[in-house]
Amino acid sequence: MAEQKEIILLNISGEDKPGLTASLTEILSEYHVNILDIGQSVIHKDLGLGILFEVPKEFGSSSILKDLLFKAYEWGSHIKFTPVPIEEYEEWVSEQGKERYIITLLARKLTALHLSKVSRVISDQQMNIDTISRLSGRKSLNGNNKVTNAVVEFSVRGTPEDTNIMKQSLMSIALETGIDIAFQEDNIFRRSRRLVCFDMDSTLIQTEVIDELAEKAGVGKEVKKITASAMRGEIDFKESFKKRIALLRGLDESVMKEIAENLPVTEGAERLLRTLKQYGYRTAILSGGFTYFGNFLKNKLGFDYVFANELEIKNGKLTGKHLHEIVDGKRKAELLELLAFKEDIHLEQVIAVGDGANDLPMLEKAGLGIAFHAKPKVQASAQHAISTAGLDTILYLLGFRDREINE
Repeated sequence: MAEQKEIILLNISGEDKPGLTASLTEILSEYHVNILDIGQSVIHKDLGLGILFEVPKEFGSSSILKDLLFKAYEWGSHIKFTPVPIEEYEEWVSEQGKERYIITLLARKLTALHLSKVSRVISDQQMNIDTISRLSGRKSLNGNNKVTNAVVEFSVRGTPEDTNIMKQSLMSIALETGIDIAFQEDNIFRRSRRLVCFDMDSTLIQTEVIDELAEKAGVGKEVKKITASAMRGEIDFKESFKKRIALLRGLDESVMKEIAENLPVTEGAERLLRTLKQYGYRTAILSGGFTYFGNFLKNKLGFDYVFANELEIKNGKLTGKHLHEIVDGKRKAELLELLAFKEDIHLEQVIAVGDGANDLPMLEKAGLGIAFHAKPKVQASAQHAISTAGLDTILYLLGFRDREINE
């Protein structure tokens, strides 16, 4: 009969001090132990360290545990030893092939209520939480705060009993408590996104440019009515587009420059684009708006591509017509696919961000589709929604931490 293997789980807690982990692992190395798992975290200078190790047959556990106990006493740390039966260990090993998901909570402020509700949904779906990590920076309580977001990421293991019910439950929590919750499969594509495509109006900028042009042309009410109906998906985008630009006939070209220079850029857009560029992401504007304003943002924020609609101008005046093919929802999805092909990446590596009904085709085409401060119909249909914070919160869905973002 084979000799039973001896497996020990070591848990250390107490004040985090430089050199503690090194001292403990040096003892383990003297006994040539086999490390089976290890995890360490520090919360407000309080250390939590766990090491699962196999005891070599030639030494036995008593000498190892005695040395570890003495060293922990020297450091003023609490130590606990738990024998792990080989059957229990093997059962744990067998679970490593289970599906994994990332659940990200994004808010201005997170409370115990948010964490408890999300944890309960995970439990009800018979899934396990492996780790919980804070992605946002530490918040000061004295009011002098540079950190504007509170973001926590759950790494979850297991197969949901009902994925649709789980997503609906998380969405309900988000609506009830006023936070955003993203639920993603933790796969290779999630960790290798390479292209981010944005809608422009009411996404990158906090206005609809055509409404701004209409105000200058004295037809604001008529155009806004058509715009709102189109964004709700009540009328065909191409039809609404032609109706709206026809009302702009005779507007002076100089008005476009004036509007462009005063565009209200969305909170977090500059931080997001600066970070994406720094880490080598490619970025694109795919807009049902106008190339003039898309190119202005390209120069301002550093986009790689711009695809939008071009207004016809003659003798310094808008004619009320357009040039080339209209960029509607269908065309946005086609352009997204073409850009992915051009960049030689999988569609799962593409992120799409938009707010209107004409963005849904590209949100559905992308590996990660995000409805940003979107209309209810779009929020209900998109994979993910951000409604409480700025565009830079997209970085957290990619796994970025505040300390990795160059301000």
